[in-house]
Amino acid sequence: MPTYHAMFVHAHPDDESSKGAATMARYAKEGHRISVVTCTDGMAGDILNPAMDRPGITERMHEVRAEELERALEILGVTDHFWLGYQDSGYVKGFDGDGSVLPEDCFYNAPLDEAVERLVRIVRAERPDVLVTYPEDGGYPHPDHIRCHDVSAAAFDAAGDPARYPDAGPAWQPRKLYYVGAFNRRKLEVLHRACEERGLESPFTGWLERLDPDEPDRTTTSVHVADFLALRSQALLAHATQIDPNGHWFKVPDEVVAELYPYEDFELARSHVATSLPETSLFAGLDEAVSGGDG
Repeated sequence: MPTYHAMFVHAHPDDESSKGAATMARYAKEGHRISVVTCTDGMAGDILNPAMDRPGITERMHEVRAEELERALEILGVTDHFWLGYQDSGYVKGFDGDGSVLPEDCFYNAPLDEAVERLVRIVRAERPDVLVTYPEDGGYPHPDHIRCHDVSAAAFDAAGDPARYPDAGPAWQPRKLYYVGAFNRRKLEVLHRACEERGLESPFTGWLERLDPDEPDRTTTSVHVADFLALRSQALLAHATQIDPNGHWFKVPDEVVAELYPYEDFELARSHVATSLPETSLFAGLDEAVSGGDG
């Protein structure tokens, strides 16, 4: 069985454990190479777990968040990690793209061309088959998530063009670009009903009310991850400053999710190989491409 390399590009430490984490764990277990690029240092994140709000943590936040990320990646089986090297922009409620409300030297306000070249350099050196990032709106309106999309989508196109960033290494074109989000409406509705039927407090009530009922489900690819949900939860908990074990991530037990919606969903945004939708793997179509089937 061929093995492949999927590179996941995330905005902050902890994002890798909340979006596509069980998929990474599954593929790492199956022998594929899984790498993570973290765009920012996460330094603008507050301490969201009351148990970690204690002396000495804030003063060491940069070091603490890096240590948390290292533990999470180890749990998921990710062996290759790269920092893009930018300052966390911070969350601004209702952010509308106005970078003037953010620190001048943050990720969102960094020159786009500079950030794209940094990622292109990593892509060309590491040669992933698949690149995974966020949708156009970032999945939610955090400046760094929006910019993560902008940089990743541009780098996907530029990495294979030898005329773009010629000093960033020999050209390499990833075969597929995916967008990942933690939840789509279908998944939210299934898990919300499960909570109601089991007498559990649903963390999705307000979330569902805010969603546009006419928004189409853009899912093209659903990866079965029932056996890896526990690893995802462990990786989340490794980010102890950011993840409250009593918070919404853990309101629905993993065994309930595994029974009713054992998938992580992705949107295939671009592909240089032939594939049939819907897919059950991020690597669908790559076997045929390797054997010459894509022409």
